[in-house]
Amino acid sequence: MAEASISVDQDQFSCSICLDLLKNPVAIPCGHSYCLGCIKGCWDQDDHTGVFSCPQCRETFFPRPVLRKNTILADVVEKLKKTGLQAAPPAHCYAGPGDVVCDSCTGRKHKAIKSCLVCLASYCETHLRPHNESPAFKKHKLVKATGNLQEKICSHHDKLLEVYCRTDQQCICYLCTMDEHRGHDTVSAAAEWTEKQKQLGVTRSKFQQRILEREKELQDLRQAVQSVKHSAQAAVDDNERIFTEIIRSIERRCSEVNELIRDQEKAEVSRAEGLLERLEQEIAELRRRDAGLEQLSHTEDHIHFLQHCQSLCAPPGPGDLPSITVSPHVSFEAVRKSVSELKERLEDICKGELVKISQSVKNVRTVEPRTREDFLKYSCQLKLDPNTAYKNLRLSEGNRVVTHVRGIQSYPDHPERFDGTAQVLCREGLSGRCYWEAELSGDWVCLAMSYKHISRKKGQGHQCGLGNNNLSWSFYRHPSKYSFRHNKVNTDIPVPPSSRIGVYLDHRAGTLSFYSVSDTMTLLHRVQTTFTQPLYPGIWVDSGSSIKLCDL
Repeated sequence: MAEASISVDQDQFSCSICLDLLKNPVAIPCGHSYCLGCIKGCWDQDDHTGVFSCPQCRETFFPRPVLRKNTILADVVEKLKKTGLQAAPPAHCYAGPGDVVCDSCTGRKHKAIKSCLVCLASYCETHLRPHNESPAFKKHKLVKATGNLQEKICSHHDKLLEVYCRTDQQCICYLCTMDEHRGHDTVSAAAEWTEKQKQLGVTRSKFQQRILEREKELQDLRQAVQSVKHSAQAAVDDNERIFTEIIRSIERRCSEVNELIRDQEKAEVSRAEGLLERLEQEIAELRRRDAGLEQLSHTEDHIHFLQHCQSLCAPPGPGDLPSITVSPHVSFEAVRKSVSELKERLEDICKGELVKISQSVKNVRTVEPRTREDFLKYSCQLKLDPNTAYKNLRLSEGNRVVTHVRGIQSYPDHPERFDGTAQVLCREGLSGRCYWEAELSGDWVCLAMSYKHISRKKGQGHQCGLGNNNLSWSFYRHPSKYSFRHNKVNTDIPVPPSSRIGVYLDHRAGTLSFYSVSDTMTLLHRVQTTFTQPLYPGIWVDSGSSIKLCDL
């Protein structure tokens, strides 16, 4: 009777010193088992100390234990080797988060290493053996383990996707070539893979070249940013220095005026104090005479009275003091008024000059783009918004191509949809500096920039048309010329039309420019205005025409 295959934990039969299956297993007094050679070599190194320990639990023994072979354990290990019973795989063989699991494992599943496109199942190393050893599985196709096997099966015929349709650019099964892909340009998936690999190399070279160019542009941009920061800091330093000088000058003038006021104060006070002293002296003299007169009025000595009366009654000599005018409030109103007028004039000057300075700051601009490489530094990726598309406009290639077709598209009702003219807006609102390009096909097409709240409904007249209002700026290509339209005002541009147009927006500067793109950038028309809101790229196409937003 064949022995059943069992799975055991490999650690139970592994030596903790060499980490391999036990060879000549011996058990030491603490109960742990080791290879005879491993534990002997370990203890030989400690022989000079006379103390021996278990490498796992560190229990010490003295004297050195005698090592005896564990015959039962040796038989089990030998049986594992001879009968082919497998030791349990290490932990890294089990499937973890994100791993593809083996579809044949039960219990804890192992990590799959291969997937079979015929069985539509994934297998670990153990369960893959029949595919590698049995002739019945020789024609099965094994690939690196993958968890999305259903993606490799045709949803219509449940057959393996092994053919590539170049016409529709998709993988199909061989039954599809006889059905909806009959007559299409088809090759094997392997052949297309080989071809795409060649193209991939070319594409990668282009990408790497583009990366180098972008890194150079990134470096230039960083240097430009540093230059702007340096210039701005220098301007701030100059501004602080100049205003500090102005403030100090005003403070000096303030001190000078204060000094003039104090000098005038001292002069007036000094004059008043001189007069005050002389007045006090005169009052004292008058009081002395008044006292003498009072005393004289009481004397009965006629001779004494007559001898002194005349001298005491004589008033102080006239002209001793100037005429005194006393003002209780000495006024510096004229000074205050002059300073107030100066303050008002300074404020008026500052306001006027600040307006000029602010305008100068706003008008600081970086260098305008000249070459296409310069414009590409501001390139943006756009997508058309299906919610705004007119019913006869078909969007394709990830909403980057719009075509005017006869059939009505199955768009749901939406308040932002244009229902009176064949227009569509992009999802992205643009501000700052932005550049985008479009490939034009057909005689009558239009590129535009518009505010988001442009009219959408035909009941609102022609106001919803791009360029027919003051909310949009449109650039039309005709069979033999261009024209620009804004707020119903049309400007002809008699230049032979080209197939690729570049649109450059500098929102802050208020410029919108249209270029013919080839080896050089040719300016076709430029608008100078003031933009107050983000602008949304828009497209109008006549019947049978189409426009593609370019990948930049």
